[in-house]
Amino acid sequence: MLVISSFEQSDSLEVAIANLEQNGISKDKIMAVPFEKRREERKLFDNIHRSDGISLFDLAAALGTACSVLGASYGFILTWGPIIWGLIGFAVGAILGLIIDYFYTKKKTKNRIKTPNPFTEVVLIIECDDSKSELVEDILWTNLALGVSQVKNTVPQQS
Repeated sequence: MLVISSFEQSDSLEVAIANLEQNGISKDKIMAVPFEKRREERKLFDNIHRSDGISLFDLAAALGTACSVLGASYGFILTWGPIIWGLIGFAVGAILGLIIDYFYTKKKTKNRIKTPNPFTEVVLIIECDDSKSELVEDILWTNLALGVSQVKNTVPQQS
């Protein structure tokens, strides 16, 4: 039986491994695999092949539309007319929206790097007998595992 679990890199992972060893699971039956962190900085602009769900154009489109409506409305009073003032209002609103979104997104990604990542950092794989699988699972859950799963071992064990 294979028991697979995921943990954040913390003291509770070390305690879980120590508890497993105290309960008769040998070191050669426990494998901990840490994930590497992303080394490159996130890209702010998406392309057709990659998108991270953060858009810089939402606020720019909204402010551009609002400012173009205001510019066209006041353009009836001003000298250049509603079309020119509507285009000027759109350009000013879109540029303002891009600038605000750019700095907000930059600040948000910097804060995301500083805060601890809530996702899996270490995967723990334990090979044990079927009789010990419930004990192993209980130990993992009590030591703050993010997730635990059991898989029947189909590979014949070597003696």
